[in-house]
Amino acid sequence: MESNKVNFDSLFEATPLSDTDRSCIEKTIEFVKKTLSGSESGHNWFHIERVWKNAKNISKQILKRSCHDQQANGSIESNPPVSTNTANPIINTSSLNPPTKLDLLSIELGALLHDISDYKFNNGDESLGSKISYDFLYSIKVEKSIIEKVVSIIEGVTFKGPKEKNQANSIEAQIVQDADRLDALGAIGIARAFAYGGNKNREIYDPTMKPDRNMNWEQYKNNKSSSLNHFYEKLFLLKDKMNTKEGKSMAEKRHLYMEGFVNKFLKEWEGEDYE
Repeated sequence: MESNKVNFDSLFEATPLSDTDRSCIEKTIEFVKKTLSGSESGHNWFHIERVWKNAKNISKQILKRSCHDQQANGSIESNPPVSTNTANPIINTSSLNPPTKLDLLSIELGALLHDISDYKFNNGDESLGSKISYDFLYSIKVEKSIIEKVVSIIEGVTFKGPKEKNQANSIEAQIVQDADRLDALGAIGIARAFAYGGNKNREIYDPTMKPDRNMNWEQYKNNKSSSLNHFYEKLFLLKDKMNTKEGKSMAEKRHLYMEGFVNKFLKEWEGEDYE
C-alpha cells in the first residue's frame, strides 16, 4: 500500500546552496567515505555517490519541468533567472501562488547519509543510521531543522517488503527514495543483487525456492531466498513504487533491461538458448 504521495505536478522552486551548505556537504562526503571504507560493494561509497547523483539529477529535472510549466501558464516571465549550476538549479518566481520549496541541502545530505549504517549489515538495527547521522550533523553544526529533516529521509527511504507502506513522507524523502531505488535497477541493480547474494552466501538461483510477494517487514528482513528471487520480491516491483515522474521514467528503462536479463538467465539455466 502506498501513502503520503506528494503531488509532483505542483510547482517547485529552490534557493541556492550557501558556502556553508557546500562545506557541510563536503564534510559529509569525507565522513561517509571514511565510515563506509571496506563495506560490501553494493552498499559502499560508490553506491552512495550514485544515489547522490541520482537525487541531484531528479531535483534538477523537477525544477526544470516546473519552470517550463510556469512559463506555459504565464505565471513567470519567459526567461526567468535560472542557475547554470547543474548541481543546484534555481527557479525564481513572482507568482501569486508561490511554488513549493525544495530543500536541496536536505536532499543532498539525506542521499549521502541514507546508508551510513544499513540494517542488513549491523545485526538488524534499524535506528543506528539515524543516530549516527544525527550525531555527525550536529557535530558539524548543521541547523536542527535540517538535521531532523535528514533523519526523516533516512528513516523513510528503506524498502520494507512487497506489501510495504511507503514511509517517505516529504518531497525531499521521496526524491531520495527514488534516487536509491534507481540504483537497485538496471545493469547496476543486477550487479548489486548478485554481489549482495554472494556476500550472504545465497544461491544464485534454486528452482525449488519460489518467490514470495506477500512478505511483511519482519519476514522480508529475515528472508534467505535466492538472488534471482530478489528480482521478483523487490526489484521488479520498484518501477510502480516510484514517487516522481522523473524517477519513474528512468525506472521504466532500467526495469526493461532487467526483464531481458532475467529472461535470458532462465533460458540459459534450462538450456533453451540455442535457437
